Formats: sequence, C-alpha cells, structure tokens
Amino acid sequence: MSNTNSTSDSQSPQKAQDSQHSKHSDNTHDTQGGTRRETNSRRPTPIEVLRQARSQLAELTGLAPESVSSFEETEDGWSLEVEVLELARVPDTMSLMASYQVELDPEGQLTGYRRVRRYERGRADARGGR
Repeated sequence: MSNTNSTSDSQSPQKAQDSQHSKHSDNTHDTQGGTRRETNSRRPTPIEVLRQARSQLAELTGLAPESVSSFEETEDGWSLEVEVLELARVPDTMSLMASYQVELDPEGQLTGYRRVRRYERGRADARGGR
C-alpha cells in the first residue's frame, strides 16, 4: 500500500512537472510567435539573408547553390548572385554552372530570381570579371 502511495506520489510530481513543461512549451511557442513577429520587424543579418537566399533558391529550382559571388543591400531589400551546378560532367571542370540573380525583400524573403549566365566550371570568364 505504501508502494502504491509512493508510486502515486512519485508520479504526481512527474505529472505536475510534465504539466509545467507543457505550459512552458506553450509559453515558449507563444514567445516564439512573438519573437517571430519581432524578427519580421527587425532587420536580418547578412548571414541570415545569405542562408535564406540559398535555401529558398534551392527549394524553388531544385539546384544546390555552391557559392554567392555578389551580395548587396538595395533600397528594396537585397540582391545576390548565386552560383549553382546545373549539369555535372566528367571531368568536373567541364560541369555546367549557372549564375542566378536573386532578389529578396528587406526581411530576406525571396521575391524573384533569374539565370543571368551559364558557363563551364573550368573556363575563365571572358567578360572581364563577371
């Protein structure tokens, strides 16, 4: 009988702790929701913008970004040029690469993209740096 009571007693604090954890989780969720709203009103860091741009471009195109070759803040948000592998070839220096111009709003959400050039990975750029 005392085992049953001690088991009940030991479960009761656990249930209370679980209940508090659940309430804490709810509060954490509420806080995250509030933080999310605060995040939307605050300016993202350049690293956050780069990560969001790469992730969103990959999701939309199905292509894996390899590098960001240009990055600037504009009046309308952010502008990036992202290099992606479009077609893998052997040897790798013959793989087909592409540069995408990616536009994001001030919060870092992708608003548009377009392919601006295609080139073989192993080729020097004939256009003098671009």
